[in-house]
Amino acid sequence: MIDISVQNIKKAFEEGNDILDGLTFDIDAGERVGLLGKNGAGKTTLLKIITGELLEDEGMIVIPEAKKIGLISQIPEYPLEYTAEDVLKTAFSHLFQIKEELEQLEDEMKSFDSSGPANSNGRPANNHAGTELLGRYDRLIHDYGRLGGYTTESDLNKVVNGLQIPQQQRTQLFNTLSGGEKTRINLARLILENTDILLLDEPTNHLDLSATIWLEEFLTRFKGTVLVISHDRYFLDKVITRAIEIKDGKAEFYSGNYSYYVIEKQRRYEKQLEIYKREQAEAKRLNDSADRLQQWGFGNSTLMKKSFAVRTRAEKVLKTEKPGKDKMMKVKFSEREFRGDEVLIIKGLTKSYNGKLILDINELLVEGGERIAIIGDNGTGKTTLVKLIMKEEKPDKGFIRIGPAVKSAYLPQIIKFENPNRSIVDTLIYELNESPQTARNRLGAYLFHGEDVFKYVGDLSGGEKSRLRLCMLMNNDINLLILDEPTNHLDLTSREWIESAVAGYEETLLFISHDRYFINRFATRIWSLENGEFIDFKGTYEQYINQTKTKPSSAPANRAIVKTSTKNTASPKQTKQKPSLAQKELRRVERDIENLENEIEHIEMKKSEYATDYEKLMELDEHETALKNQLDELLDDWERSLSACEGLR
Repeated sequence: MIDISVQNIKKAFEEGNDILDGLTFDIDAGERVGLLGKNGAGKTTLLKIITGELLEDEGMIVIPEAKKIGLISQIPEYPLEYTAEDVLKTAFSHLFQIKEELEQLEDEMKSFDSSGPANSNGRPANNHAGTELLGRYDRLIHDYGRLGGYTTESDLNKVVNGLQIPQQQRTQLFNTLSGGEKTRINLARLILENTDILLLDEPTNHLDLSATIWLEEFLTRFKGTVLVISHDRYFLDKVITRAIEIKDGKAEFYSGNYSYYVIEKQRRYEKQLEIYKREQAEAKRLNDSADRLQQWGFGNSTLMKKSFAVRTRAEKVLKTEKPGKDKMMKVKFSEREFRGDEVLIIKGLTKSYNGKLILDINELLVEGGERIAIIGDNGTGKTTLVKLIMKEEKPDKGFIRIGPAVKSAYLPQIIKFENPNRSIVDTLIYELNESPQTARNRLGAYLFHGEDVFKYVGDLSGGEKSRLRLCMLMNNDINLLILDEPTNHLDLTSREWIESAVAGYEETLLFISHDRYFINRFATRIWSLENGEFIDFKGTYEQYINQTKTKPSSAPANRAIVKTSTKNTASPKQTKQKPSLAQKELRRVERDIENLENEIEHIEMKKSEYATDYEKLMELDEHETALKNQLDELLDDWERSLSACEGLR
């Protein structure tokens, strides 16, 4: 059964500029579909058309009348006196109506108590009106139980606790909440309403990590239909089973999660490019033949006709458009050679705010080349720790020492520039002391082209500010890179770019992130701030998650817990040598191999889950084959890199 049918939808906000241009697709009941596309492709516009908030110019949306739709970004108006709890309880309004009617029926039935003989249950007998009343009462009692009338309080608490909505917030007036808090309350309300079709527009934007994980698990068990827009690639990998990309106003289909989409999109691009090149080569061959026939056939009508026919064939050969690709920033961090025993030492560190202990770290050592992710819910002290490292704040006790050979660069979460009224190009000229031409050349590499370079930095979006600050940071020779939520304001394309830049950086990396896709790709060590505990775990994010799932919760608060899966047995006094380019490449290839092997192992687990679903198994097999082909190529690269390293000995 089809839950959402989008039929030839067209929508333009400016004449001649169709955002949606004949968009057509169907979503079956129970599917979980990701809606992908670059910023401005029309994803949010489509959701608003589905809910009726916007009207389409052409086409139609067909949804079964009995199906109930909920859009997370669309927050209804409520009376001014409504608290957050009142809003949450509107999810049970139908149950409250049934309960009210039951109470009315109970009052009416009391009037039959003395109207005639009663049966063995004490109910009136031989009374037609009484019998109808009892029948309706029984049906409503059954409906009330079937629809969850007796579990409303426990259901509400389960969802509210899962989404980490504090009790204090539940008693606040709804209209006094922030936009993020309202969104979270609205998400909880829609979940409690047992909505048939959930439309989610960036649902994880206002959720902490644990709340996001809870939402993922809820959606994977959800029996209804889900259509989701998200920049959280890990979330998309966990939740969606199919992807629809809006490109040039039309739909392109991918029968898998986000990782499958990335691989399949590249495969399609390469295939189309191959066909395009083949057609171009054949057209050139035919046109060259036509040129020769024309030269030979001067004055010969037969050869001239053949020349014309061959040229027509050349035109017909050209059936495939040259595939386009988003412009990518091809830049990398400048690295400074690190010489020394340690990058960073922390001892006896404590930090409190308003009498509340935020950080309590006994002892930490960071060595060259480590990649550390700082994770935890909002307000646990992640940014405070980074500010202490950057000397922007002072600890209450203890110290942080950065190695003398360390040169750091810091990308904060909130990016500011010396003068917000300067243009982009002037910012580089004044703050980096560069010539206008050098500044424009560098900005071009970061996709600031043409008139864009004259925008005021104060008017830039969050993503543009991140891009400009990275442009300035990458000019420095650094060996400690600190990033605070580096992917927060970036679209999927820009996130992939910054990942490629970080992948080529071989020195020490310390970053705060809620982007689990980013964390999982880069972290070799986890610093977790959770429930007053500081946990130092040496291993990947997946390893950390697997271990903490079985970790007992009896550890005392505000205590540093060190978990080490590997230990450096080398003498701490031993000076580390700078790895050669060949060694760096070998390490990069080995990391990529490990990531691919983990993905293949994950697919094997999935195949056992879908043992009876033939179509899903086919999709998983295709995805696994593509990954194994990539793995074969990487193993060849690994052999070449290993040989190059051995040749240096």
